[in-house]
Amino acid sequence: MNREDIRYRHELKHEINYMDMLNIRQRLRAFASFDPHAPDGHYHIRSLYFDNLSDKALKEKIDGVNCREKFRIRYYNDDTSYINLEKKSKLNGLGTKYSARLSAEQSQAIVDGDTDWMKDSFDPLITELYLKMTYQGLKPKTIVDYEREPYIFGPGNVRVTFDYDIRTGLTCTDFLNPDTPTINAGADSPIVMEVKWDDYLPDIIKAAVQTPGRRAAAFSKYALCRVYG
Repeated sequence: MNREDIRYRHELKHEINYMDMLNIRQRLRAFASFDPHAPDGHYHIRSLYFDNLSDKALKEKIDGVNCREKFRIRYYNDDTSYINLEKKSKLNGLGTKYSARLSAEQSQAIVDGDTDWMKDSFDPLITELYLKMTYQGLKPKTIVDYEREPYIFGPGNVRVTFDYDIRTGLTCTDFLNPDTPTINAGADSPIVMEVKWDDYLPDIIKAAVQTPGRRAAAFSKYALCRVYG
């Protein structure tokens, strides 16, 4: 997909508790479908986030900068045969994502600081990361682990996800190692509900995700996992 073809999507995040999730899940299951990528109803995500020496990505997220971006490498269910480099961008509250496939060897090379091969890549996202690692000091910063339970709804191209058991690798960047130790991100690790859609959010979804006393918030799993450094 060309970058010109990628559309910005609406996105809201809510920090909820376990009872909230049970109630919303029950309502969603009446009409929404399980994401086909989650045959067991959920999957594990491991990401390695990038930042520079001045923590630009972290500070822009905390400060709510209108136009911002962040890079990460991600794989699912401990399967390192399918790894994505991703760049998430935000503009005026809307989000989009660019992706590029990486091999395990390429991913490990990036973690090790071996980036010369990247400048010869035909993928513009890999080249962009190379330039920003070279000239802006971007480098792997922390591992973010969590479980995700996803639901989809056709009208509006809606996706609702629950992210829980959020864990941090502290300052370790050995994210291809399944035995890398992680700890709970905070004493009371939250559940994060994300709602994403294209042009409109159907009323049935609005009603299903409503929880009294919960408001949309600029929650960041990356920021939560940076509490320890």
